[in-house]
Amino acid sequence: MAPADHHEAIAKLHGMLSSCTLCPRHCRVDRTRGEQGFCRLGEDVVMDCTLAHHGEEPPLSGHCGAGTIFFSSCNLKCIYCQNHQISHDVKGERLDSATLASIMLSLQDQGCHNIEPVTPTPQTPRIMAALLMARKQGLELPFVYNCGGYEEPEVIKLLAGMVDIYLPDFKYGHDDVGLLFSGVPDYPAQALAAIKEMARQVGDQLEMEHDIACRGLLIRHLVLPGRPENSFAALRLIKDAISLQVPLSIMSQYTPIPALARHDTLGRRITRREYEAVINFALDLGFETIFTQEVSDGHLSPDFNQDDPFRRNKPSGPVDPRLPS
Repeated sequence: MAPADHHEAIAKLHGMLSSCTLCPRHCRVDRTRGEQGFCRLGEDVVMDCTLAHHGEEPPLSGHCGAGTIFFSSCNLKCIYCQNHQISHDVKGERLDSATLASIMLSLQDQGCHNIEPVTPTPQTPRIMAALLMARKQGLELPFVYNCGGYEEPEVIKLLAGMVDIYLPDFKYGHDDVGLLFSGVPDYPAQALAAIKEMARQVGDQLEMEHDIACRGLLIRHLVLPGRPENSFAALRLIKDAISLQVPLSIMSQYTPIPALARHDTLGRRITRREYEAVINFALDLGFETIFTQEVSDGHLSPDFNQDDPFRRNKPSGPVDPRLPS
């Protein structure tokens, strides 16, 4: 897509704000007039914090960290969200696109390997406008679209040529689990349609330069306690609809947030046996690249009330050897 087409695409994204269809919830509120839908956002960008993040997958964090920008609110607001302090609320610094562009350039100056907006979906128009501004001012880093997977394929199509690396979650293999934990009845179908478009744009693998990802697709899946069948179904869907070549990041870091301390299934960490069952299932299916995490009893959720919010185990991998059953 040529630069002129990029500006046209961003204009279309901004146009969606007047009857918001940026995500599959299709709230159709006029955010330009202050009306609020599910995400409770207007048309300004709301940012919680930004940092060089060393806890992402190795091809993203490298030695110098991912240039991560955490945005407030979310279009899913999963009841167990590990970033619940910022995703379940709308608080933070309100920015225009020019200020956000300067933040992207600052992350490049710090030596980060990429620019990685987290949960950009409801704020995509201004984020992408900021990206184009930053590109004109010398930004050369890959742009990583880190999202929850519940995306509108027509929106993803408009990002073609601007996003270098897609980093979607694929949370649920069963509709009922998505409805129970994220309040959406159609998560698997919507996520698959969006990820297919992502793969069409950037391929189904990661392209690397000096051990750092510069283009491609990486799918994340968080293993939930007591829900192995959800993970198995999600992996089958990825295999059948996307590719066995797509890199997977299978995460063990689930930690109960305080609101779920007494939940019958989500009130505990996952066990090593649960995690190994999912890893071995992925290997049996034939996935070629899997990033893994250690299973720890420690508290791994970030604390966004701290200057350094992350106390989580760093993904390692890719893994080849089969884990013991």
